[in-house]
Amino acid sequence: MSEARCSAYYTATVNEDSNYPELEGDIRVDVAIVGGGFTGINTALELAERGLKVAVIEAHKVAWGATGRNGGQVTGSLSGDEAMRKQMRKKLGTGVDDFIWNLRWRGHDIIKSRVEKYGIQCDLKFGHLHTAYKPSHMKELRATHQEAVDRGMGDLVDMVEKEQMHEFLETDIYHGALYNRKNMHLHSLNLCLGEARAAEGLGTLIFEHSPVIDIQHGATPKVITEKGSVTANTVLLAGNAYHRLERKKMSGKIFQAAGGIVTTAPLGDEVAELINPKDLAVYDCRFVLDYYRLTADKRLLFGGGANYSGRPSRDIEAEMRPSIEHTFPRLKGVKIDFQWSGMMGVVINRIPQLGKLSDNVFYAQGYSGHGIATTHIVSEIMAKAITGHLDDFDTFASCTHVRVPGSDWLGNQMLSIGMWYYLLLEKLR
Repeated sequence: MSEARCSAYYTATVNEDSNYPELEGDIRVDVAIVGGGFTGINTALELAERGLKVAVIEAHKVAWGATGRNGGQVTGSLSGDEAMRKQMRKKLGTGVDDFIWNLRWRGHDIIKSRVEKYGIQCDLKFGHLHTAYKPSHMKELRATHQEAVDRGMGDLVDMVEKEQMHEFLETDIYHGALYNRKNMHLHSLNLCLGEARAAEGLGTLIFEHSPVIDIQHGATPKVITEKGSVTANTVLLAGNAYHRLERKKMSGKIFQAAGGIVTTAPLGDEVAELINPKDLAVYDCRFVLDYYRLTADKRLLFGGGANYSGRPSRDIEAEMRPSIEHTFPRLKGVKIDFQWSGMMGVVINRIPQLGKLSDNVFYAQGYSGHGIATTHIVSEIMAKAITGHLDDFDTFASCTHVRVPGSDWLGNQMLSIGMWYYLLLEKLR
């Protein structure tokens, strides 16, 4: 049964919610996409801009999953970039560093262009701080800054020393930061719904409340729901952490990790100006980090940690409040208006998984908590692949991934053990 949207801040402040029909009857299109999150919707939009007839089939509502539940930060961080560099060097040679650097920022350009082209109102703002929680974190931030300068982004990045931090945040917990003016933050649900309306305007068919129960492979594969079907030349699975299709080939490759987020009551202009005067998105350098930003109506949206058991958190406010009050003592006792959880699709080596299940059935998944920018990049790559331009797709598809035998439960336990290991490393660096 289709579920309503979660009680997130985004849901309460949506510009115009989606109301697409359930799939009934049999239709024929060029491309059928299973999943109505950022990957599915943006691949549909990319293909519609190329003149293809596309259908998106969503089990719940557009942006129902992680797309409509995340922290709203668009940053140049890539989960698994070192694993990418190691594996992709076999195919790209010395060009691998340029490939990965361009991947870091391509999503920003796509989102900015899309917002401008289609007039999407999603509270898009620029500016981000990557903060040093420990003195040792400053070394990696300086290295990132130097790489950005060397690659021509010097006018967009600055190092912030500890004694300057009060100009950016009303907190004493950080030892400095990297200030990035290219990174962005936004209302992710409104962004995706705006992109869906743009795709619909170009002829894309979108169906909600239509769980896919089977995919028939063949020369013209068919996506089957309880009340209808879509026959296409090509199918893309874009369900990320939430779908359970094609389990014989897909199980053991991606695992659910629950992330919790809260949003305070409105703080008012004066308090918002005091705690975050430049209205920046923020996250720190830890393996298990905190992230936060101000919303358009001056609330603090704050998330952190991850539950790798595959089960949602039970009391998100209780988990987040100590970190909020430690970061901003001024907010001790602040009222929490919204709390929610969402499932990230985590890959063991953190490299997004792009591949094929058959000649004309593709899949794309596994953003490991870095989904907004990465999904837009992947959508462009998948649209190119579906229309015959396979270079970037093949680069990702050639990567080797760990597949955990047995149940998804076992995979989640392995992720939990891995996170304990990284937490131990955190104490040592």
